[in-house]
Amino acid sequence: MGHLFRFAAFLLVALSISATALGDDAPSNRATLTGQNALGDWTTDAPGVRRKVTVDDLAKPYDTPSADKHPRIVSRPEGAWPKAPEGFEVSEFATKLDGPRVIATAPNGDLFVAESSANRIRVLRDADGDGKPEVSEIFASELNRPFGIAFYPLGPEPQYVYVGNTDSVVRFPYKSGDARASGEPEVIVDNIPSGNESVGGGGHWTRDLEFSPDGKTLFVSVGSRSNADDDKSEERRAAILAFDPAGKNERVFATGIRNPVGLATHPETGELWTSVNERDGLGDNLVPDYITHVEEGGFYGWPWFYIGPHPDPRHAGKHPELKDKAIVPDVLLQSHMASLGLTFYDGDEFPAEYHHDGFASEHGSWNRARRVGYKVIRIPLKDGKATGEFEDFLTGFVTEDGNVWGRPVGVAVAKDGALMVTDDASGTIWRVAYAGKK
Repeated sequence: MGHLFRFAAFLLVALSISATALGDDAPSNRATLTGQNALGDWTTDAPGVRRKVTVDDLAKPYDTPSADKHPRIVSRPEGAWPKAPEGFEVSEFATKLDGPRVIATAPNGDLFVAESSANRIRVLRDADGDGKPEVSEIFASELNRPFGIAFYPLGPEPQYVYVGNTDSVVRFPYKSGDARASGEPEVIVDNIPSGNESVGGGGHWTRDLEFSPDGKTLFVSVGSRSNADDDKSEERRAAILAFDPAGKNERVFATGIRNPVGLATHPETGELWTSVNERDGLGDNLVPDYITHVEEGGFYGWPWFYIGPHPDPRHAGKHPELKDKAIVPDVLLQSHMASLGLTFYDGDEFPAEYHHDGFASEHGSWNRARRVGYKVIRIPLKDGKATGEFEDFLTGFVTEDGNVWGRPVGVAVAKDGALMVTDDASGTIWRVAYAGKK
């Protein structure tokens, strides 16, 4: 039966790819994998394959054992290269970086990259537009697992670069074109729950940053300390916190979000969105990771409920008053894909159908028997609203024997309209540019 299932999935993938190749590349011409067919592993991934997971597709808790299958990271094999849809070209923008994570585009076009494990922020500049940086400088070092990067005030001439350490938010004085910080960091929030075990923290350590469109609110993502605990160590965690630009007047913007790794603002609606790692331990196909717009005051279920009112069996009977308050996210992904970076395409180089769609990096599974993730996906939107589908955009990071040579983390739109993708397994920044007919 397993062979029949894989063959059927292969046929559906082939039909989806054929629909993309034969049509005008509009969403209506693409076959969408649904139901069980949407739950394939990495062998069913290919650019243009579109999936839709719904609440009706949720597995039951413990349908399968909880797997422990961490990827085996290998060097990129000869000839291996990321695969993008027809008309797109993928090139190496920068290599030999130390675990590149978040990437952010400054108003002048410089790319700021968090090399989190090296505790530093790097600046890359492609001044002549040849797709390779002529400038590679350390903007700031001696940070504490930096991740999120944001520029303030919004607009063409920011005065600060904000950085989300795992336990704080700092900002550096900045003027356009600075490749090295001109002053010491100013600590504006010094009590973010830590991701460092040595200081009583631990758990999820990434802290992304995003400013509201009016520039009055700084959002900070804080993941949970645990998989699914509800003790005091989870206070001010599994949440998106909000501050004013000076780091004052803290409030909780949204809760019940186990690990809101990536934050992004939709350029048309102004809504805050997040890319979320859900909980482990309930089986291969539970609980789906997700991408969603975030409602102020919204509760997204963790740890007592998931994907709306579904109770986590490890907390049976707890908080019945919250059951009907748990929000169902906009886009359900496959479980354990580890959705990280998130951005919206606001450039002019991709075909018109990509305008203002989302792109998210899927770092890849460990709590699943067969691998999922290890790719960049596209989130189609219509009038600023998600269709509920997600589409493979950049694949090819897994070898034929199931080993992994690349793990996407950050996504950003470069000033020239290319999509930049960080890969912390190979230490590379990939540049995806459109070269086909518009």
